[in-house]
Amino acid sequence: MVDFEELAPLVADDRVTDVLVLGGRGVWTDRGAGLVVVPGLVLPEDRARDLARALVARGGRHVDETTPCADVRHGDGIRVHAVLAPVSVHGTAISVRLPRDERPTIDRLADRGFFERVPRRLVERAVHERQNVLVTGATGSGKTTLLAAMLAQVPARERIITVEDVAELRVDHPHVVALEARQANAEGAGELGLGRLLREALRMRPDRIVVGECRGAEVRELTSALNTGHDGGAGTVHANGLDDVAARLEALGALAGLGPESLARQAASAFDLVLHVERRHGVRRLAAVGRMHVDRAGRLVVADVEAVLSRAASSRGAPSRVVSSSGDRVAAPEGARTGGPARIDGCGSSAPRSGSRPAGDARRDARRVDDEQCRRRTGGAHRRPRDGS
Repeated sequence: MVDFEELAPLVADDRVTDVLVLGGRGVWTDRGAGLVVVPGLVLPEDRARDLARALVARGGRHVDETTPCADVRHGDGIRVHAVLAPVSVHGTAISVRLPRDERPTIDRLADRGFFERVPRRLVERAVHERQNVLVTGATGSGKTTLLAAMLAQVPARERIITVEDVAELRVDHPHVVALEARQANAEGAGELGLGRLLREALRMRPDRIVVGECRGAEVRELTSALNTGHDGGAGTVHANGLDDVAARLEALGALAGLGPESLARQAASAFDLVLHVERRHGVRRLAAVGRMHVDRAGRLVVADVEAVLSRAASSRGAPSRVVSSSGDRVAAPEGARTGGPARIDGCGSSAPRSGSRPAGDARRDARRVDDEQCRRRTGGAHRRPRDGS
């Protein structure tokens, strides 16, 4: 707590999730119900600047006029971000993100109403069946929290490797290897980006690979990794809604040199589920569930199946809302219609990823039947079930 000096009492408060400083203007905290100004606490600009430099230095990085922005980690997941003036026009800005004392679990999320709209069994089943999951949402919506809770349900015999820009995932699991990116030093050397760390993770005998947040070209490495037999992986992406996921992934793919068609096929093959989380009036919840497929034009499409999964759905078998990467809404393919969570993935995904699948000729016959059904439903763009053969 000494590291945070004037902010120490706020950082020590278990109810506080964020502490925000603006030099010469004030200090704000968030205790789950939105930002509230801290009465009587204003750090002058010079003091805020000195504190920002000290906090960044204690996290192993450097911030000054030539590198006015920095993001560091303190202790077990405390994240500090600083932007010096005049880049921060109204004064040096310090943002402190604080993890909760207890590590996230599905039970704790359920107690807080996280699964009011989408049943928790869908998330638990995704972990059990080693489905590849993309968690989306806005900043502070609970993406990292949900991902950590899901990873806590991974069997103890499996090895999890996480790759993050700044290590925030706090997973209650006995075998987690956490890799953290590194910025270049003052001479411009020593940088280790997420793309490089992902390639290193593939050499570390992972059972599950997790990327804390895809912000750029690393989406290429993530989709490639999940298409090479590494089931049960996950990643997070910023998106305002399920409608925006396809366009967001296309934008990230462009940074990696992937065209829309290439990105669409990589993403649709890599991810089984899209879980979108949101924060409304201080309450975080799993708001929507989607799946991806490639439309006839070769573009990525996200099908919203929330209405099917909701316990309050008034009718079964109704067409899901489908949003393409261009934002156009089209009729859902027959494969997107389902009677419940058991067929959430469509196109063969209902079979569990375990040794219970048929073997030999029976397996090949089942695959041919499944593939033919998928071609009729989606016009040929579908995923084949991973059975390890």
